[in-house]
Amino acid sequence: MLETTINFLNTLLWSKLLVYGLVGAGLYFTLRLAFIQITHFGHGLKIMAISRQGSEGGLSSFQVFCTSMAARVGAGNMAGVAVAIVGGGPGAVFWMWLIAVLGMATAMVESTLAQVYKVRDHDGQFRGGPAYYMEKGLGQRWMGILFSIFLIVAFGLVFNAVQSNTISAAMDQVFDVPPTYMGIVLVFLSALVIMGGLKKVAKVSEIVVPIMALAYIAIAFVIVIMNIQQLPAILVLVVKSAFGWQEVAAGGVAYTIAQAMQSGIARGLFSNEAGMGSAANVAASATPNPNHPASQGFVQMMGVFVDTIVICTATAAIILLAGDTIGSGDGIQVTIAAMTQHVGSWGGGFVAVAILLFCFTSIIANYSYAETNVMFLCGNSKKALPLFRVCVLGMVMFGAVAKIDLVWNLADVSMGLMALVNIIALLLLSGLAIRVINDYRSQVDQGKTPEFDRSQFPELNEQLDDDIWLPDDHSVKSN
Repeated sequence: MLETTINFLNTLLWSKLLVYGLVGAGLYFTLRLAFIQITHFGHGLKIMAISRQGSEGGLSSFQVFCTSMAARVGAGNMAGVAVAIVGGGPGAVFWMWLIAVLGMATAMVESTLAQVYKVRDHDGQFRGGPAYYMEKGLGQRWMGILFSIFLIVAFGLVFNAVQSNTISAAMDQVFDVPPTYMGIVLVFLSALVIMGGLKKVAKVSEIVVPIMALAYIAIAFVIVIMNIQQLPAILVLVVKSAFGWQEVAAGGVAYTIAQAMQSGIARGLFSNEAGMGSAANVAASATPNPNHPASQGFVQMMGVFVDTIVICTATAAIILLAGDTIGSGDGIQVTIAAMTQHVGSWGGGFVAVAILLFCFTSIIANYSYAETNVMFLCGNSKKALPLFRVCVLGMVMFGAVAKIDLVWNLADVSMGLMALVNIIALLLLSGLAIRVINDYRSQVDQGKTPEFDRSQFPELNEQLDDDIWLPDDHSVKSN
């Protein structure tokens, strides 16, 4: 009964509502922002280069980038890409690329709004995200509550089960570590970090994520060079199968355009989170540099690019260049088998270790997203956090020993409901977001270092807290 209900909701969300909603919203923001993800790509890289230093009251933009990447880079990049290819054929990779390019504009909008409507908690730490801009920007606290509940279920509970499930499957396959033992280890390690709150999560993420991401990309690059003669044919296969221009079959299954689209978009969103509203929660925690909400939007825009166009493509290349591994396993097993075929037995061990680190950082970053929304529900009070942390650790243990199909399907439903609520809010607030982003671009075009002047947006006077985005607020001054 549970699986039937979940499958029905997934079909409704991903075959109809969100396929059109996500692509439509991404296309709308891309057009309204004049293809900002292309025209200002170099500027996004520049902002990333100067974003390492934070100040009192917030994390640095680089810490926020690493924390959001910790959540993004995990099961979706390794197991999720394999699930997309097995479920939709090579054409699914094209639709992952498309949703990422369009999603860069969506990420720009939602992270800018998160910065505009951020608040301070009792410790002086910035908090914010979709729930906050729904309450303050739209005046609809009920909408923020609904989003918070979906996010807490999705990121605090279900997604963490997905990550631990992927880790335990990889460690069991490669090192014969029983899932129960792996679950206990993950619970212990997770507890050590999440008890330290958002700043502890950020510190761990900014160390682990860059090292493992670069190592994984380097291995993928070597594999591509080893198989460079096959690469043009693989790229042609991806594009042709995405549009049904070439009959593609793997493991006895013939793939349709609809299957490729559904698999690619669902797994692409799970990986890069654009439009879902998740990364916006940590984006609000930054002290942006330059001192303008849109600068953090650029940082998160680049996060979508790195996650999907770079890291997911690396995994897709590893799998597709292996050829006959498509359809030969479930989730992470496909990626491990492909890597082993390319580089030998040590490849499986490398993937297993990469999965362990990537998915572990995803667990702690997912927790940080949910923590902000627990505090939103509790009026920025931390009283409910101890009980919530116990629930998170319980789901980590559950995921380590659960059936993967049910866990993935639960993740799709909770993610879809979150994204649906957030897309509605983004469209309703898009006018303000685009004005704020255009204000940033106008200052850049004039050769200025952008500074946000809240007085230029009179409607914000009644929506923002008194200590947010004021000229004499030293905690938000550019470094």
